[in-house]
Amino acid sequence: MRQDAYDSDDQAAREAERLAIRKRAMDLLARREHARAELQHKLSRHEHHVDDIAAVLDALVDDGLLSDARFAEASVLSKARRGIGPMRIRAELRQAGVNDAAADIALENVEFDWAASAAAAREKRFGPDMPADFPTRAKQMRFLQRRGFDSDQIAHVFDND
Repeated sequence: MRQDAYDSDDQAAREAERLAIRKRAMDLLARREHARAELQHKLSRHEHHVDDIAAVLDALVDDGLLSDARFAEASVLSKARRGIGPMRIRAELRQAGVNDAAADIALENVEFDWAASAAAAREKRFGPDMPADFPTRAKQMRFLQRRGFDSDQIAHVFDND
């Protein structure tokens, strides 16, 4: 009988722990969308048990409150508006723990003119005048590569001059 009392106390403590994890996760999700892996990493820094974190995250996914696909869509749109190219966005999504399929779907579904974004990023950084010499042109092309634009998008920027 004494063992049952310990089991119920342990069960109550575990439920309280999961409730605390859920509250912390909901606080983070209220600020912005998170990928599951990203949220798991943030919660694990608070010394919660791994099994409890996994159970809470599973429940959040089941409740529709946590979605890697929704995170990917929000992230693609946000980064694209800031002048980041699709290649870098894909790499950042992968680093956040989003699988390639969800990243590809999010990048395909966003209606965004990547070539125009590359041109705007170049102009914002270097001004409206196109480069007159090859070294300056190469420098600007490397800048756009680092921003995550592919060779076709970069070529479109410099072919319009």
